[in-house]
Amino acid sequence: MRFMMILIPEGYESAAPDAVPSAEAAAKMMEYNMSLQKAGVLLACDGLLPPSAGARISYSDGKATVMDGPFAEAKEVIGGYWIIQARSREEAIEWFKRAPIANNDIIEVRQFFEMPD
Repeated sequence: MRFMMILIPEGYESAAPDAVPSAEAAAKMMEYNMSLQKAGVLLACDGLLPPSAGARISYSDGKATVMDGPFAEAKEVIGGYWIIQARSREEAIEWFKRAPIANNDIIEVRQFFEMPD
């Protein structure tokens, strides 16, 4: 089973386009990512720039409209993600509980819908 851990950092919705984690936070995250890799469960992981560096494309009557960030209505935004292979939801949650996440940040765990399902 594949699972995605979605990181929702507090305050990231209003972060500057060039916002980066501290060297200490980045080192802890690299260590965590290496533990996932060494265990053979890590399939992919990436951090994302804040919404102020992004764009949204909406569609109406077949026409695409592009709006550059930041987005006033954003309350929670994705700061990064991990995709792992685990035998169960409980195993995935155990891996994700070990992530070095800052106070008040949120992790959402979602299982991938697989074609055999």
